[in-house]
Amino acid sequence: QVQMVESGGGLVEAGGSLRLSCAVSGVTFSRYAMGWFRQAPGKEREFVAVISWSGRATHYADSVKGRFTISRDNAKNTGYLEMNSLKPEDTAIYYCAATSAQELITTAEDMYYWGKGTLVTVSS
Repeated sequence: QVQMVESGGGLVEAGGSLRLSCAVSGVTFSRYAMGWFRQAPGKEREFVAVISWSGRATHYADSVKGRFTISRDNAKNTGYLEMNSLKPEDTAIYYCAATSAQELITTAEDMYYWGKGTLVTVSS
């Protein structure tokens, strides 16, 4: 059974930082690209960042480029999202997801597996 469990969310002031983790089990993690998505209250789920299975390729949404960094440790079956210079508009539930597609997927419907999410709240 595939499990993806996010952690590291919380309340932070604007300008602060958080590091999200996504622990993966039940699949060979190194064979899957991993992405982060987020959903703010009253809004649709949106793409944040994606990283290839090897970690050598990444892609970011324009809204987080230069502030967020996606990474992974295949030996630990864990992915990460380092978030700096946080803004109130970054407030959302953050989800990690995985896909076996070779290209960098940015669409939620093309992700195979999902975590249940972790809440990030950025106060102004």
